[in-house]
Amino acid sequence: MATKHEQILQYITNLEVGEKISVRRIAKDLQVSEGTAYRAIKEAENQGLVSTIERVGTIRIEKKQKENIEKLTYAEVVNIVDGQVLGGRDGLHKTLNRFVIGAMKLDAMMRYVEPGNLLIVGNRYQVHQIALEAGAAVLITGGFDTSDEAIKLADELDLPVISTSYDTFTVATMINRAIYDQLIKKEITLVDDILIPLQDTYYMTTENVVGKWHELNEKTGHSRYPVIDENMKIQGMVAAKDVLNASRHTPIEKVMTKNPITVSERTSVAAVAHVMVWEGIELLPVIDSHRKLIGVVSRQDVLKALQMIQRQPHVGETIEDLMTNGLNESSSDQGDSYEVEITPQMTNQLGTISHGVMTSLVIESGSRVLRKYKKGDLVVENITLYFLKPVQIDSRLTIRPRVLEIGRKHGKIDVEMYHEGEIVGKALFMAQIID
Repeated sequence: MATKHEQILQYITNLEVGEKISVRRIAKDLQVSEGTAYRAIKEAENQGLVSTIERVGTIRIEKKQKENIEKLTYAEVVNIVDGQVLGGRDGLHKTLNRFVIGAMKLDAMMRYVEPGNLLIVGNRYQVHQIALEAGAAVLITGGFDTSDEAIKLADELDLPVISTSYDTFTVATMINRAIYDQLIKKEITLVDDILIPLQDTYYMTTENVVGKWHELNEKTGHSRYPVIDENMKIQGMVAAKDVLNASRHTPIEKVMTKNPITVSERTSVAAVAHVMVWEGIELLPVIDSHRKLIGVVSRQDVLKALQMIQRQPHVGETIEDLMTNGLNESSSDQGDSYEVEITPQMTNQLGTISHGVMTSLVIESGSRVLRKYKKGDLVVENITLYFLKPVQIDSRLTIRPRVLEIGRKHGKIDVEMYHEGEIVGKALFMAQIID
């Protein structure tokens, strides 16, 4: 039987897109406490089912698919620009196709305005109304309002008119940044991208006996299966070593590994790879927030995904990308060395290189050296920064990684960092190597 939390989430999912939601209404309709209703609404917001806007409330929005992740709803735009909704509230759930900056003459501007656009403009009442008539929403900058006629038209057409105190340039930058952040998130491969869904997953229940394992093994050729209870919640994992020498009539609960390591569909593939290498696991159950089984992910799937990620071009660059792209190999009598210039993005509030950047440079330089000895993917096992001096903006840093030990499955690197011939950092970097 579904829990109250699950019932509320299902209730929200079944609501019409654009419908308003309140804690009090859900608590009353489903006869639950307001605390339970509030937690479920927050979970729905995390899942992208609803959006909460100050002075408007919470509304059901269309959940964006992955291929549509670079688009924003008008509700999200309101939150990004700290805006106030002047009219057209019922259209906040809609997705905008692109935004147009109205810094030109009316005729020239309207050539670019199409249905589904967001026109960013100042206090030009005539433009507001014409844009709405063309099927575009309006974002008014500088804290200005609009005419009563435009508000009335916005309500009739369900096209939001939003006002923000920010200027046009700042608003465009904020929206661009929000889209760019989502593009970066899109590039990060998650378990959800590679998991074997429940309908294609072979699993056992706590009511099964060891004989069931043998049946599944003969049928599928697999040797590892998740074990669930009558509510689909994960209870354990069973593998060949667990059933070895066990009678076929032995309850599976007696031989399974209880409280297994699990991951969620939002876990990154990189994190899963680390868990699998560290724990020596071949198969991981994927569960939802209620510990219900929704699929499995195998070591083979993870390795394929990691290899595919390395071959794919990046759409959006992270700060780490910008930093490591500037890491250039240089010739040195003392072995492999790399040089990088310290840019403002790499420093802390004091203008010196941050610990996080130093750690990333250690990982990147150490990984490059290891890959010259061993092909394959690396999972960072341990990093120790045991000496660090301040390095300021515009300095050139020379990094010299030195292999201390390398085996079939691991590598150990000593990394030294120099500025103008003086040592400014030392670190020890250890990694697991996945063939």
